[in-house]
Amino acid sequence: MPVKELAKLLFEHHIGGMPVYDDDKKVIGVVTESDLIDQNKKVHIPTVVAILDSFIFLESPEKLEKDIKKMAATIVGDICSRELVSVQPDTPLDEVATLMAEQQVHTLPVMDDDKLVGVIGKSDIIRTIAQGG
Repeated sequence: MPVKELAKLLFEHHIGGMPVYDDDKKVIGVVTESDLIDQNKKVHIPTVVAILDSFIFLESPEKLEKDIKKMAATIVGDICSRELVSVQPDTPLDEVATLMAEQQVHTLPVMDDDKLVGVIGKSDIIRTIAQGG
């Protein structure tokens, strides 16, 4: 899916993220508003120190490469997170909130074995708290 189409879906449906499928309909990751924001940030060039005839990167050149690839992306598969963090339908709310906080993720696929059965986001947690648990 084109990145522009993703932005439109997130905006129109007032959601913060969604799962990403491969061609076999298997969930391979999650894409969020943060991924779209990251795509539009300024490039941070890593600091380099020259000692004699050598250059030492004080930051990861791999991170720069990843950032540039993400910024140049035109499809969702190039900006989504491929480290799938998910929960099960019977995962307690406090565990979901803890996982979101510790992993710094705000959109979690709800998986029943390998099948996607839903998505839970930070707004779902807040709504549940506001409604009394």
